[in-house]
Amino acid sequence: MHQKWQHWGTASRKWLWILVIVGIIAALPVAYDRYQTESSSNNVELVFNYRGLAEVASYQAHPEQFLDEQLDKLKATGITSMAMFESTLDDFKKSRRLMVYNAQDIAQMTQSVVPTNENFTYILFTNEENAGRLTPLIEDTFKSLGINVKPWEFHKQKGLIVETSPEDAALKPMQPDPIAFEMLHSKGFHVVPRMSDSLPYDQEAMDKLLAYYEANDVKRILFEGDSVKGFNDNAKKQSLQSFANLLNQHGIGIAAIENTKKPQAGLAKLSYYIHYNVVRLYSLSDKDAQALDEDTIADRFALATKDRNIRMIYINTSASKSTSKAMVTDSIENIIKSLEKPGNAVKQMEKNGFTMGRAEAFHIHDSSLQRYFKMVVVLGGVAFIALMVSFFIPSLTVPAFVLGLIGSAGLYVLKATLFEQALALIVAISAPTIAMILAIRKINAVNAEDPEMAVGRRVSLSIVLFIKTSIISMAAIPFVIALLNNITYSLVLSQFRGVSLLHAAPIMLIAVFVVLYRGGRPLQQMGKLFKTPITLLWVIAAVAVAGVGYYYLSRTGNGGKVSSIEMVIRPFLENTFHVRPRNKEIIAHPLFLLGLFLSVKYRNAIYVMIFAVIGQLSMVDTFAHIHSPMKISLARDLLGLGIGFILGLIAIGIWQIAEGCWKKWSPRLKRQ
Repeated sequence: MHQKWQHWGTASRKWLWILVIVGIIAALPVAYDRYQTESSSNNVELVFNYRGLAEVASYQAHPEQFLDEQLDKLKATGITSMAMFESTLDDFKKSRRLMVYNAQDIAQMTQSVVPTNENFTYILFTNEENAGRLTPLIEDTFKSLGINVKPWEFHKQKGLIVETSPEDAALKPMQPDPIAFEMLHSKGFHVVPRMSDSLPYDQEAMDKLLAYYEANDVKRILFEGDSVKGFNDNAKKQSLQSFANLLNQHGIGIAAIENTKKPQAGLAKLSYYIHYNVVRLYSLSDKDAQALDEDTIADRFALATKDRNIRMIYINTSASKSTSKAMVTDSIENIIKSLEKPGNAVKQMEKNGFTMGRAEAFHIHDSSLQRYFKMVVVLGGVAFIALMVSFFIPSLTVPAFVLGLIGSAGLYVLKATLFEQALALIVAISAPTIAMILAIRKINAVNAEDPEMAVGRRVSLSIVLFIKTSIISMAAIPFVIALLNNITYSLVLSQFRGVSLLHAAPIMLIAVFVVLYRGGRPLQQMGKLFKTPITLLWVIAAVAVAGVGYYYLSRTGNGGKVSSIEMVIRPFLENTFHVRPRNKEIIAHPLFLLGLFLSVKYRNAIYVMIFAVIGQLSMVDTFAHIHSPMKISLARDLLGLGIGFILGLIAIGIWQIAEGCWKKWSPRLKRQ
């Protein structure tokens, strides 16, 4: 019975391959939908942090003049928008709109005694206009929090008394400075308000604020802090849905900040409620803006927009005290040089096909037939997984396919997102594993038949197997694209899980195949393995492999660390090829080609394939970075293959020369 199941499993491979091919064909229309989505937004918006600029201006001899000059310079470089935080009393104080005093200050000013049971905040406006514009704003904010505010005057200057401590009053956020808001608008800047969730959610006040923003052509807001507006009160007030309704009503979208330590709470749900009117934002910190050179900053901007679907560039600045220069410094001049000459960031982005302007959300393209195409893709994906099972346990091929279909249906009903990610992950593991197994089997057969094959034929065979293996590995790519074709992945509101497993599983599976399946029955090979004595060399080798494996896995995912050598190589590759191929492929592809060439003659050289599979799985993993455009991922794969192919041929040539030298000189060395 076991032999029959094994026979059926082997015989069913042909039909499983047909299903895989059908699945690939069905995935192509879904991939085209994603391509249309990725091509629907090409505007890049440069946003400058106005609070940082105002802080820098506050240290100058003539703050207003400095601020005016810098705004004109930034406008000329291509910066079209200014980000405005919710104002605080400290912000108004720095911009010289008002002065803040405590009870002790007032006692000294009025030459009176400090009250023993009164710790209020005293505000004095610097001119009549500031008093008229800011008084209603301050009163509305504090009264909405149950804090009493009353008018006050000192030396005929208008002011307010806020009945809370100065420390407490300083923490209360208000809407952005209306005077600065109008000034920026008059200079032609768009305003991107920053909004916090620190105060209780008030639907009426929020409607009034968003109406003001809409009237002043605000199209997008950015959140400050750990959560989006309305998240903290959502359980009681359903405030996320209410806030989303207002955003939709006033035609305002949001921005999602890239690479935050923790995603802002409520962002994914709010994005869903506003129909994904969301753009991704890259933030240049004030430290980087001052420490990095112009070219590095320009490269960061160009790569963010081209490689990661970033459509907003957020630029920070701040004042810092330099003891070496004995002056207060800032990064504004460095930023201007990055955007213009010598960095030419704007020209680089325009050369890449982008236009400087208001950032727009991607227009999602989902054809009416996509749902049915995905069903066929699922069928092909399960077939791909069953094929991988067939090369290890042939008798389980048919059961694996049937159980895979049943499990897929059940998991899809319970949690569709988890199902899509799980299926995409296992298919991504299966393809490079199958491709490498087929290459190993072919090499084993050739090695057994003709180990002394001529060098030219060995090279030809290696090239053919390199191409064939790469094609089979890349067959997983349409499945990954189709199964993960969702705007939430492009916006990194959802992330593809299991990247570390994708990087490790094919290596482990190929190691198992090479060790247990190459020389006979797996159980027999396992018995021989257990009887093999462990030597010191084995222990050293195991420690070395473990160290390399740890470093390799530490490099996977977005949080992987980059070595100093790679920091030098990466810009060179980017500038040379315009798209940077992945370093793993540049190393592993030549190793694979050389391993194929050597394995025909030297049987044990097949162990190289355990490490060479890294290049094959890396090609699939490139497309698991959904926030990267498909055309960029494809270009990376093809460049990696091309460069790896050339380096592989060079490696073969070097090996042949070294081998020839060894044959010629080794007898003489032995005689000595």
